[in-house]
Amino acid sequence: MGGGTGLSTLLRGLRRHVSAPGQNPESTGAIADLAAVVTVTDDGGSSGRLRQDFNMLPPGDLRNCMVALSEEEDLLSRLFTHRFRGGNGLKGHNFGNLFVAALTEITGDFAQAVQLASKILATRGRIYPATTANATLVASMDDGTVVRGETKITASKRRIVELTLDPPHPAPLPETLEAIERADMITVGPGSLYTSLITNLLVDGIPQALASARGVRVFICNLMTQANESLNLTAAEHIQRIYDHTRTKIFDYAILNTGQFSAETVARYAAEGATPIVPDSERVEALGVKCIMGAFASEGNVVRHAPDLVTDALMKLAARNESHSD
Repeated sequence: MGGGTGLSTLLRGLRRHVSAPGQNPESTGAIADLAAVVTVTDDGGSSGRLRQDFNMLPPGDLRNCMVALSEEEDLLSRLFTHRFRGGNGLKGHNFGNLFVAALTEITGDFAQAVQLASKILATRGRIYPATTANATLVASMDDGTVVRGETKITASKRRIVELTLDPPHPAPLPETLEAIERADMITVGPGSLYTSLITNLLVDGIPQALASARGVRVFICNLMTQANESLNLTAAEHIQRIYDHTRTKIFDYAILNTGQFSAETVARYAAEGATPIVPDSERVEALGVKCIMGAFASEGNVVRHAPDLVTDALMKLAARNESHSD
């Protein structure tokens, strides 16, 4: 569960463990069923334009997840991620977004359009929007102001105190609640604390489903803070902010990065007001959440989770919990 680049990065790692057609997942330790629950509150870029023009949900984060889970890694994936560089009205639009918009007009059902697009990309998993309600993010800031819309919230220099949705009680997809109920493992994150993670947890029924889920629930903590969403927050404070919104405890484990970053990377992020998140494991465990510590990052032009490293930790945890349940 999540959104942005964090969820799609994780899905690239998990896809490699999904059982192939005809393969018995029990004999291979593979994933039998993979589902992604994705935030749908983006109102910027190509997604925002389609949302405004067609009164539809933003497809961008869902499209990224489709590509991440696609078996058609080459041409179709490149096609779905292609962004038009010219053309009156087309410039800046993403082909995958337009494709989902066309399917939505044909079927009259955004969720069905996502499933059809996923079939064309031969995804190794199912993808669900957290809700099909056309909801807007609303943030109450530390100076008492209220900011509406994800783009304006992200651009704000103030600290977010509380996040809500308008309308305030959007309904979840029944398939999402069913997936949570059936899951052996549920992950939340990585992703922007408020605009990718908490936004999913504001949908009616999702926190309650997570609280009562039989599967092991894992929070994958971000690597860096974000100046406009999580400035100076430690790992434990990320979890506490989530609990402030869910009003119930929803995690059993947290994956925390303890790997060090190069001085160049730290300086580059510091110039943007971001710092490595402190893995304060004692405070995390005081919240009733067990910690899985390790080096989970990949350094490049930007810092990302290394999909294989995170996935390996998740698969080991799943195997350990399965053996304990036996």
